[in-house]
Amino acid sequence: MNSRFNGSHRGGAASVPPVPGTCVPLIRPDALLPAAPTAEPLTPPARHPARGAAARKEPSLSRDALYTVWRDHVLHVVSANYSYKTEPYYTILRLELEGKAVLPSSASVIDAYVVPVCLEQAHLAGIPVCEWGISQGYTPLPAILYGLNYYATALEYAVVRDTLKAKEFVKHITNRGKYPFCYQKLPEGAEIGSCTAIFGRTAGRCTRIAELARQVYELFHIPLVTIVYVRAGERYLLSSLSPVKSSQLSEEERAILSAYLSQQEFL
Repeated sequence: MNSRFNGSHRGGAASVPPVPGTCVPLIRPDALLPAAPTAEPLTPPARHPARGAAARKEPSLSRDALYTVWRDHVLHVVSANYSYKTEPYYTILRLELEGKAVLPSSASVIDAYVVPVCLEQAHLAGIPVCEWGISQGYTPLPAILYGLNYYATALEYAVVRDTLKAKEFVKHITNRGKYPFCYQKLPEGAEIGSCTAIFGRTAGRCTRIAELARQVYELFHIPLVTIVYVRAGERYLLSSLSPVKSSQLSEEERAILSAYLSQQEFL
């Protein structure tokens, strides 16, 4: 079997193999948005019935909604999904080609969504991460498994604790052995959870990973991101970053998002 552990727990950094889809694409003119400033979302979000005065003040963030916010002398592109070839990705790329200061960068959103690349960059930045490896068959137990093929997304992962379930999921995410996968060995008694971070801030029960969310934002500068974490004793370890499911935002999280959007200047 072809496997290796990340060096963050062995005194060195593992090399990360090339991951498909990390190159900068040629830009089709029809894929880019007009450069003219606007006071509304660049892609209007779906409208929902208001629920009182508070609800009317909060933006309705659909999966395809895209906002730009000017703060700290930088244009921030805000969206639930920054995946490769999406409208937010091309918007960031167009602004970069125009020479404008924009966050997150096109490189950051690509790197953040590829689990091994994300974890290696986070480790080098001093962020605590899960012990990880890349394999085409072997996996320790228990573990978290992520696919690495071209269509893989960090939204799809599995926690496996027995050999049978591990074999079934490995077969699925590798297309019967055609692609490698990423495994993360789970410490004894570990707890797995996920939270939404908004400009590095968290709400409700997710305030317990506030420091991890702040560190992740300072590294990747992604305004809206899902953080999958592992709690090992008193430590919170980064497992992966992925797009946000806007329908699952809590009222408090929507209020935080609204504060960042409605109290800033749209461009």
